[in-house]
Amino acid sequence: MKTRAFSHTMCAFLLSLAASGLAGCGGGSSNEQMPPPNQTPTITSISPNSAVAGGAGFTLTINGTNFIASSLVNFEGSAAPTTFVSSTQLTAAIPASSISRIGTAPVTVENPASDGGFSTPVNFTIAAGSGNPTPTINGLFPSCVPAGEQFVDSINNLLEVSGVNFVSSSVVQWNGTDLPTTLQSGGNGTLLFAQVPASDIATAGTAAVTVFNPPPGGGTSTSLTFTTTPGAVDPQAIAVNPAGNFAYVASQGCIGGVVGYVSMYTINPTTGALAPIGPPVSTNDVGSDSVTIDPLGKFAYVANEGAYVTDGSVSAYTIDPTTGALTSTSGGINGDNPAFCCFTAVAVHPSDKFAYVANGDSSPRSVSMYTINGDNGALTYFGTVVAEGFPASVVVHPSGQFVYVASETDSGTPGPGSVSMYAINATTGALTSLGTIATGTMIDQLSSNGIAVDPTGAFAYVTNSGSNNVSMYTINATTGVLTSVGLIDAGTTPLSVAVDPSGKFAYVTNFNSNNVSMYTINAATGALTSIGTIAAGTNPTSIAVHPSGNFAYVTNSASNDISIYSIDAATGVLTLIGTTGT
Repeated sequence: MKTRAFSHTMCAFLLSLAASGLAGCGGGSSNEQMPPPNQTPTITSISPNSAVAGGAGFTLTINGTNFIASSLVNFEGSAAPTTFVSSTQLTAAIPASSISRIGTAPVTVENPASDGGFSTPVNFTIAAGSGNPTPTINGLFPSCVPAGEQFVDSINNLLEVSGVNFVSSSVVQWNGTDLPTTLQSGGNGTLLFAQVPASDIATAGTAAVTVFNPPPGGGTSTSLTFTTTPGAVDPQAIAVNPAGNFAYVASQGCIGGVVGYVSMYTINPTTGALAPIGPPVSTNDVGSDSVTIDPLGKFAYVANEGAYVTDGSVSAYTIDPTTGALTSTSGGINGDNPAFCCFTAVAVHPSDKFAYVANGDSSPRSVSMYTINGDNGALTYFGTVVAEGFPASVVVHPSGQFVYVASETDSGTPGPGSVSMYAINATTGALTSLGTIATGTMIDQLSSNGIAVDPTGAFAYVTNSGSNNVSMYTINATTGVLTSVGLIDAGTTPLSVAVDPSGKFAYVTNFNSNNVSMYTINAATGALTSIGTIAAGTNPTSIAVHPSGNFAYVTNSASNDISIYSIDAATGVLTLIGTTGT
């Protein structure tokens, strides 16, 4: 203890001497000196201080002070290969890509720690010069479209090309052929509009899109690819009209496209085969999740989630009774209101007077209610009711007295789903809550988990995408309240469920096991009994049964096709009889 105290005292004494330059403590001599810290560099001039956009790379000389061997030159925020010449001069290699656009580029010098830092920036000017710069393109909007379909701007079929170094005389080229082109009015040389002839997107294929700036200077940009797909891509849902002569498929569209689409088909009543009715029609929105045909076969409605790009919408169409062709009507709705957002599904009342829409991401979560104009299918909003979770699908009871909404978990992770139950006012169509009932586990906002009611109105079925099973319920004919009768296994990630018109069979699409589960229905209890599975395409999303009960149709989102099955009337077993593209 004394020795340690003495040592501390002596060390303190020696430190006092060290402060006077007489002694050191803790080792080392009085002549040792710490290396000086790095100093902040300064720039006094750069040479050259300008260049012409689109020119060649060059060596930049930087004059200043406090430069060291590890100093680094930054040109427009990117490190440039730097050479130390002296404490007052550096050089840096600037590539041609760094001067591809017109404007200014800040130049700084960085000395690494400790106590180094950045110099004050000096601007390098990139000018247009006496000639045109070489253009660069970085995006196409859209970059794909179904064959035979028009862009959203169906009048001019305009392709937006984004990039840099565009001038008033820039020309967009399609496989080397000039297109009528205009520079964005009031823009900064970064956006061109080109008119694409309908003949150039009439058939499937690809096109190389470039931009050409004429001399003096100028040149041709590198190319980006525009794809014309054979049909609509990423099909999500299918519906068959009540007469059984037309089918409609809602697709979300290709990556790089602008909107979703609805593909139209005639149905051969003998073979069940589908034949396209012209090119798909646009939904004018993204995230097209479901398609519904009204009970009279006059109108079609597509729910568009908006995919967090828009607030979503419901696209409305009239159906030509002879050809089955769809014509967009002004009767659609959009989500420009907190109560209406991210629409996931539409159900129409048997009277054809009312429609109910599941609002997946509304605040609060809800079901919105509409009257239907019998002449044009227009929807008129008259209120909302609160729903539980993330509403994914909606169905109206065959009696027209009740509505059921299947909701996924709203927790952000897989969790228990639910069914919200409502009574319908026969006069006004307004909904009144009857409470909720639990389902199995659903995957949060994965896709539209399905709900179906059998034709007799006695039973309901809900797919549980997270627990890979189906919830079964009986329906109280008087109150409309559901009572669980258990669960039955399905494939992996079941999404859509449909019951055949006889009420004897049920079918479920399994998204990740790429098949369809088949079941018989106990007429007394509603319980399902498995009769096996049958292969579908890749990532099946939806199933519809033909009104005759003879055929079933499944949309396959990843393989972009529709599987067509015949149904054995005695056993309910499906047999694949063909596929067709969307």
